[in-house]
Amino acid sequence: MHAHEVTASEQEWLTTRAYLRDHRRALDARAAESHPGARVLDTALLASREWLPDTPIPLDTIDLDLDTTHEKAPDVNGAQAQAWLPVKSDGTRYSTYSQAVGTLAAPTVFEDRPTYRLLNAELHGTEPRLRFGLGSYFDSIDTGEAAAHELALDALGHPVHNGLRVAIGDPWNPGRRPVNLAISTLTIRRDRDGGRASFLLHWRDPRKVGHAGGMFQVVPVGVFQPSGRADWNVRNDFSLWRNVVRELAEEVAGEDEYDSEHAPIDYDAWPLATRLDFARRQGHLTAWCLGLGVDATSFATDLLTAVIIDAPVFDDLFGTRVTTNAEGRVLDQVPFTDESVRDVLARHPMQAAGEALLRLAAANFC
Repeated sequence: MHAHEVTASEQEWLTTRAYLRDHRRALDARAAESHPGARVLDTALLASREWLPDTPIPLDTIDLDLDTTHEKAPDVNGAQAQAWLPVKSDGTRYSTYSQAVGTLAAPTVFEDRPTYRLLNAELHGTEPRLRFGLGSYFDSIDTGEAAAHELALDALGHPVHNGLRVAIGDPWNPGRRPVNLAISTLTIRRDRDGGRASFLLHWRDPRKVGHAGGMFQVVPVGVFQPSGRADWNVRNDFSLWRNVVRELAEEVAGEDEYDSEHAPIDYDAWPLATRLDFARRQGHLTAWCLGLGVDATSFATDLLTAVIIDAPVFDDLFGTRVTTNAEGRVLDQVPFTDESVRDVLARHPMQAAGEALLRLAAANFC
């Protein structure tokens, strides 16, 4: 993971990061206590009132706006972490948290790709809307993951005064920090004939992911971002549904990458995308948004979505789905009942977004 002999400072950083991974649920509870009025269903996911619709809303009714000219920098960019970042063998400190991760604890895939940066969200009213600018993946590592590290330092008796967490304040304010949005999707297989339903669960391998390793989550989950660095992807991929389709392809169907560095994805000619779209038009697949929330520990921000697929369509598309993917392991289907959801949440350490999404989905769809 790191080729050089680590310094004492680097080892302390690694020890704290391991504590963050191994004690994540306790840290989540600790962080959530600071925002009692913002917790979603008593989970460690936080949200403002504007982020939570009264009932699930169809995903395609959310109005999206992309301002590629937006240049206003957020108030916090990660500089507040520089005072406690580890010291290298040459006596200098790492300049950013992402630089330290990349050198000392890089997961299998760790690159600074372009993202859609959330600028504003309104999901509570009659006209749901999300507004975006452009950002990069490491923006959230340098602020959110660094803020989580600060929380671990505090738990270990090394509090950081006037650091990132204090500077950010309310983590659901996109003006305070760069906000990269992940789309967390609960995939539900609905057996209309049998009157049953089941869902997929994912274990995040800490060797493969840079965030929330060792925890369980719904599947698929993916950062809302263009599929590649080429400029043509920015507008072509700016769609919540298309992002979900790409993640279903990668994490559930096990399809290869789409080579969008050489040409934009033709979603109308992509077999999986066209079959999913056809199922939507025929009423055999529905896609819903249940809200938006921010992780109390890492400030990771997730759009909570659910895709409900009729059994024949699900089996046709994903009957031979992968069990291991680039980020971990996909578990067997779990019965989608109130009792089963409660059991899963009791037995598995879930990411805050996954726990909130499962609870919201059970309340609305079971």
